[in-house]
Amino acid sequence: MRHREGRFQADDVGEIYWQSWSPDNPPRAILLLVHGLAEHSGRYAAFADYFTAAGFGVHTFDHPGHGRSAGRKGYVRDFNQFTKILGDYVVSVKRTHPELPVYLVGHSMGGLIAAAFLIRFQSLFAGAVLSGPAIRAPEQPSRFAVFIMRIISKLLPRLGVLQVESAGISRDPGVVQAYESDPLVFRGKVSARLAAELHLAMQKVQSEAATIHLPLLILHGGSDSLTDVGGSQLLHREVRSADKKIIVYEGLYHEIFNEPERLAVMTDMKNWIEQRLSGSTEQD
Repeated sequence: MRHREGRFQADDVGEIYWQSWSPDNPPRAILLLVHGLAEHSGRYAAFADYFTAAGFGVHTFDHPGHGRSAGRKGYVRDFNQFTKILGDYVVSVKRTHPELPVYLVGHSMGGLIAAAFLIRFQSLFAGAVLSGPAIRAPEQPSRFAVFIMRIISKLLPRLGVLQVESAGISRDPGVVQAYESDPLVFRGKVSARLAAELHLAMQKVQSEAATIHLPLLILHGGSDSLTDVGGSQLLHREVRSADKKIIVYEGLYHEIFNEPERLAVMTDMKNWIEQRLSGSTEQD
């Protein structure tokens, strides 16, 4: 396996850190991974180990304000910054591997970013996999709460309003401990602006999900307390993909790639992609 890293310039943000893992032999396909809120791409090294051993290249980057990328922690000016940077990175990856199919993989907030990106640019991908996507919040805010959130977002955009609960990421105590001690994980409160932008993006994806029609696999932990499994089920119902599948893993927490059953989860994902590469499909 070969590991590469570098940076590219993003307008109004600064340098964005990227990294990739490649198998020793030419890859069969590329997985373009979009990570979640407050974390960073380096937390997917074990994921990359598994998929490079299976013959896939894995490419990923740190969102603005995350990990090794520039930007204020826990803050984004607007959600379009996420999708614009993803678009720039997709172009770069496809330029490097013009002959290979690319599968978009998004986890949590990265699943929301990926879904929003697919609404406009799904033709760039052979398929997509969404892991615990943040399509709906675990607790639906009232209309009044949404109104107040938008007002605060405009008046006090950098005010901290919510924090990721580390206990909800995995049932593996070692994963939680590593998360809490990781200096690249943001442990502060997410800003009012970012929270409001995420809510708006969720509404957009819910209302425009029917425009998505590429092969789609949705994976979600049945005991996920950080993103709503009902949002994944809604997305699965609404997309117009003829080739779509959802798997809800009973008892698993939010980070299904970091749960004790991670090998089974990644094997399900690998098998699904391999079926598409071989021309065999199944729907659910």
